[in-house]
Amino acid sequence: MAPPCVLRSCVKALNWIPVFFINLVLLWSYYAYVVELCVFTIPNNAERISYLVIFHIFFFMLMWSYWKTICTRPARPSKAFSLPQVEKELYEKEERAETQQEILKKIVLGLPVYTRTAGGAVRYCDYCQVIKPDRCHHCSTCEMCVLKMDHHCPWVNNCVGFSNYKFFVLFLGYATLYCVVISTTVIQYFIKFWTKQLPDTHAKFHILFLFFVAAMFSISVLSLFSYHLWLVGNNRTTIEAFRAAVFTNGTDKKGFSLGLCSNVAEVFGERKRLWMFPVFSSPGDGHSFTTRTVHIDPEHAHAALQPNGKIPAGEADACALGSNSHHAVSDGAERSDGGQIVSLTMESE
Repeated sequence: MAPPCVLRSCVKALNWIPVFFINLVLLWSYYAYVVELCVFTIPNNAERISYLVIFHIFFFMLMWSYWKTICTRPARPSKAFSLPQVEKELYEKEERAETQQEILKKIVLGLPVYTRTAGGAVRYCDYCQVIKPDRCHHCSTCEMCVLKMDHHCPWVNNCVGFSNYKFFVLFLGYATLYCVVISTTVIQYFIKFWTKQLPDTHAKFHILFLFFVAAMFSISVLSLFSYHLWLVGNNRTTIEAFRAAVFTNGTDKKGFSLGLCSNVAEVFGERKRLWMFPVFSSPGDGHSFTTRTVHIDPEHAHAALQPNGKIPAGEADACALGSNSHHAVSDGAERSDGGQIVSLTMESE
């Protein structure tokens, strides 16, 4: 039997096979389009130059966004969500799940965490030993908790989450445009080769195969791109689309939806001039998110809010947790069990 470290290294190496395949296809498409089509097939210089300019623009933007998605490391929770040493020792020594939850509930009072498990428990990762921020999930492939995790994509060999979701959406968009540009510009020469209006040369195979590949990829990538545009418009992740977020007051599949414009700004940012470029412009720090309405216990409100309605800054690495939203406390409403809830409406500053 091979040592675990060797097996882990082999698995990591195998995970790069899909990335290698995608880059191989892209490099071949570059050669087929630039050399076989533009250099050896197209007779008109004006048409050749215009095709090359348009092609290289989309090829550059595609490769830029693709490698930004690959190379951007997923964001993980800050130290503010780790258990203090004393509580951590108590949690690890305690065998009863109810008592463990009581320990977590006391700690979570000072954190901007409003989502729970399906059973209403505080979401805690035993592998990373952190309280999971809202929309954070553990990725078994990356072996870490990822902020605003969408999914783990084998085609980029990376987790798609808060730090690179914008790059991933742009990659899908530019991949769709790249395939459409190739299909629309190659089709006339595809027809000429197919109907034998052009002589059989070494370019024939590349042109025919290039059109089929571009047309096939444009359909598949367009469907995936449309789906993620729908997710962006509704401010959901792929995980939340299949399993709605559970808040302290119950399940709400539209809990993070703030309207189309605000939802788009949640991913692409407020500066529209940066929307089309794979540079990070998403607001916030990935630990807390604006929600429509959150109901929490009065004790949580007292611990989480200062007199001015802000979340306390805390330590240096947690000071930005509440910098992008503020909470307006409304009048208390009586619950059926005689308790009181406080409605916190999160609004953009």
